[in-house]
Amino acid sequence: MQCPFYGGESAKETVTFTYEEEDKYIFIEHVPADVCERCGEKMYAPEVTDELLKIARKELKPTRKIEVPVYDFVMHQ
Repeated sequence: MQCPFYGGESAKETVTFTYEEEDKYIFIEHVPADVCERCGEKMYAPEVTDELLKIARKELKPTRKIEVPVYDFVMHQ
């Protein structure tokens, strides 16, 4: 598969998909994707996208939960 942005060739990899909406963050591990060797863009097969949407809609129970520290980046003058 070629990258739609840069036309580079892609390689099949397993990646972590992240999704953010307002204060909701989802991390989905071990997702099969085609990754552009030139720019790193991730492309997903239609059936993978369907499963990602199910998880994002909370139709599946999470495998585990993690606690993530949050920091505020403020430029000091």
